[in-house]
Amino acid sequence: MPDPAQQVRDWLATYDAPSASVADLLCDRHPRDHVALTEIGTDLAARDTTFGELADRSAALAAGMAELGVGRGDHVATMVGRGTDAAVCALAVWRLGAVLVPLLTAFAPSAIAHRLTSPATKLFICDDDQRAKLDAGPDLPAEAGWPVATTGTAPLRDGDHTLAGLMEAGAVAPAAAVAVGGDSPFVLMHTAGSAGPAKGIPIPVRALAAFHAYHHYGLDVADDDVYWNTADRSGAYGLYHGLISPLLAGQRTLHLNAGFDPELLLDVLAIHEVTNLAASPTVYRSLRATLKTLPPEIAVRNLSSAGEPLGTDMLEWARDVFGVPVRDHYGQPELGMCAGHPGHPDLAAEPRTDSLGTALPGWRATVLEPVADEEAPPGAFGRIAVDAKASPLMWFTGYDNAPTSTAARFTPDGRWYLTGDTGTRDREGSLYFSSRDDDAILTSGYRIGPFDVESALLEHPEVEEAAVYGVPDDLHGQLVAATVVLREGTVGDDELAESLREIVRNRFATHAYPRRISFADQLPRSPSGKIRRSRLGPPRA
Repeated sequence: MPDPAQQVRDWLATYDAPSASVADLLCDRHPRDHVALTEIGTDLAARDTTFGELADRSAALAAGMAELGVGRGDHVATMVGRGTDAAVCALAVWRLGAVLVPLLTAFAPSAIAHRLTSPATKLFICDDDQRAKLDAGPDLPAEAGWPVATTGTAPLRDGDHTLAGLMEAGAVAPAAAVAVGGDSPFVLMHTAGSAGPAKGIPIPVRALAAFHAYHHYGLDVADDDVYWNTADRSGAYGLYHGLISPLLAGQRTLHLNAGFDPELLLDVLAIHEVTNLAASPTVYRSLRATLKTLPPEIAVRNLSSAGEPLGTDMLEWARDVFGVPVRDHYGQPELGMCAGHPGHPDLAAEPRTDSLGTALPGWRATVLEPVADEEAPPGAFGRIAVDAKASPLMWFTGYDNAPTSTAARFTPDGRWYLTGDTGTRDREGSLYFSSRDDDAILTSGYRIGPFDVESALLEHPEVEEAAVYGVPDDLHGQLVAATVVLREGTVGDDELAESLREIVRNRFATHAYPRRISFADQLPRSPSGKIRRSRLGPPRA
């Protein structure tokens, strides 16, 4: 195996080539009889799918999609749960040279509409139980401009299709994989901050080099591992490293097609003999609340965590119970994973329980002065940043149609990508997290922008103003909280608070409703009028 720097160059040479085809790289080049993924149902029954089966099904689906007018550069939105269907849909999109737009199944119609503003959207694929969200209403027009295909067998609405029907139509002439090259986008992710609506993140094919590097060096997934990433396949960590990077490496991964439950998770670990687990801090905290002693049939050799700092107490608990450390990793949807405690034996060292780790191969990360765009000395507080010029795996160049937001992410000379996090570094290059400076809320592995929740709250007729922020929580990391100013004459009570939670569930997303709500006469603001969330203390439960 080449040294890490050479391996990164080799991956870039492959994934940034003009001939790069995503479907070929993730599927067609692998042995057809090798298992690509194992889908596990709520009954814990497992169903293997080989690379050959993925190739055949995605090729037929791609041909059927082409009959609907989907082609290179077009967008295909998906709201599909974990499992074989999600992989087949994604590969079919990429086989056509189109762009996957993954959406969380928790999203309400308004959140869907905000993320589908591009006229390039040519098809929407969803599970049967998500179809009603696409009905015409205040958020989605009667003529949305794109047809809908469902994954199951529920009765179809006029004009709808099923995946099975599209596959049958395309089986006569399966679609060949289109080469799009390293610069072309193949995924459009979305993120949200505190100051505006969701922003699109175009992910170019060359980003596969960054995903492969983390899969190999950060997660240390070996060919004989039973690898499982528990994150949602429509979120960044679950998509990048629960679907894309295992397929890219030609390695089997598990897909649990069920909601999260710590007892079920333990059953999967034991029955399917998981050896390499990647999960959010909330998963580990839930396991700690559930697990008294580790069943002898669970023998995980590698544990990884991402999304937020796990905390010294959790790291020590995991080592005591599992006998191996949890390797904390750091990244963002705009980067993938760029720092952490690598698991690969050539790089592995004892994790520092209070550190985010060091830059991973292909990246350079440091801390800048609080104001000046210069590196801060070791131990000094400042802004965590990635050296875009010295990081060959850097792929993010800007948000989709959002130049102001893009400019805020980079220093004027373009050298430094600003993560929005603050902290320090030591002389060895280890990073230490302090806080976020963009007010994003990290809860249960999800990154929630206050703007989206505030916009939903403001739709309630009795709400004058609203400020949404995170409060610490032992299980979830943070909880979504809201301080609400009501219209004159309205009294805040438990019934109104529940009504506000329900409007967020219905108008934005089921996972983002404020667990804690307080009422105030006014919100604290800066002289410029910006809400000072730091002055909003933990509200009453």
